[in-house]
Amino acid sequence: MRRHLGITILLLACSISCNQIEKKPIDSVNEINVVTTASSLFVDLEGNPISLNDYKGKKILLNFWATWCRPCIEEMPSLERAMALLKEDNYVFLLATDESVETINNFKVQTNVKLNFIRYTGTLSQLKIYALPATFIYNEQGKEVTVIRGAAEWDSSEMIKKLKNFN
Repeated sequence: MRRHLGITILLLACSISCNQIEKKPIDSVNEINVVTTASSLFVDLEGNPISLNDYKGKKILLNFWATWCRPCIEEMPSLERAMALLKEDNYVFLLATDESVETINNFKVQTNVKLNFIRYTGTLSQLKIYALPATFIYNEQGKEVTVIRGAAEWDSSEMIKKLKNFN
């Protein structure tokens, strides 16, 4: 009897404390702006630093991925098609991972994917990324307009329309 009472009290306490945690929608815009926070944390595959501020005046689709992430790899063909469809819409597609340049290059050779891969040298938790893929979309002024968590059909007519309308 005491054991059941103790478990009941514990569950009640957990329930009350969980209800007081602020809940945010999963697709809400992060408080962290990757363009300003992580600008110095990107390098190209030759090791040269990249600043996302260099792309001001362009829309940026910044996709965080990993070679071990199946949904990340499965969405890459649709990212390639979307990149082609948005070629005239001032978009730059960047695919960032924290894996080594050697790992990225091996992946490119094995898959023959024609996307712009870059290396992220920070930690994903700095950007509040706790699951992959995660994609940040920026307008021409460098302002984050949305974050899409999880894989997407980037070349679907709905997504292309959505991406074209970001200002």
